[in-house]
Amino acid sequence: MHRFFIPPDRFGAERPVISGPDVRHMVKVLRLGPGDVVELLDGTGRAARARINSVGREEVSLIRLEEFTPEGEPPLKVTLVQGLAKGEKMDLVIQKSTELGVAEIIPLVCRRSVVRLEGDRVSGRHDRWQRVAAEAARQCRRARIPRVRRPQSLEEVLAEIPDGTVSILPWEEERDRPLGHMLPLGRPAGVYLFIGPEGGFESSEVEKARQRGVVTVTLGPRILRTETAGLACLSIIMHRYGDLG
Repeated sequence: MHRFFIPPDRFGAERPVISGPDVRHMVKVLRLGPGDVVELLDGTGRAARARINSVGREEVSLIRLEEFTPEGEPPLKVTLVQGLAKGEKMDLVIQKSTELGVAEIIPLVCRRSVVRLEGDRVSGRHDRWQRVAAEAARQCRRARIPRVRRPQSLEEVLAEIPDGTVSILPWEEERDRPLGHMLPLGRPAGVYLFIGPEGGFESSEVEKARQRGVVTVTLGPRILRTETAGLACLSIIMHRYGDLG
């Protein structure tokens, strides 16, 4: 059954409406029309089935049938704290981490970050990242769209880590603590995963993170790119605690 995201404020309506680019996709590509049943999601985890009532040029009107519990969400909340990367690398990380089940993504401003966002560029880039997450969630049939935060400093992120959360930072200078060995046996309340930018973390940033309880780990003898490291770690974590494999 086809799924469509609608704004949370429309989700509870008895006659919800779909508008925007989804209308053309429903009518021209999927050939949906009155009487067809689809699934509606509000991006926060709620879902309902609805029957198409009428199709217009700019909107599709539906009749709400029933709410149900959707599948597709992992049992573990992972927050990816990703060092700002240049070009399309951030888009790639957001897209693929959404597919793997990340709950939240925080772009991290590091001392070695090549990308510097200011003023209108911050809002524009942030809007783009959230759209990438929404499209990836739609494609992989997730019920929840990961929240992409605005860029934050390391100090801001460290100050907000919830109690009971496991915090992991892969670092090329770490030799003795493999990621797999440092994950606890039982499922934690959540995981914060810190990934450095292209140039990696400076030692002073690593020390600051360690002072706040973040554990440094090694990913093996090879140096992974910033767009690879987070996805590799997320796969391991989801295999251990989530629903991957």
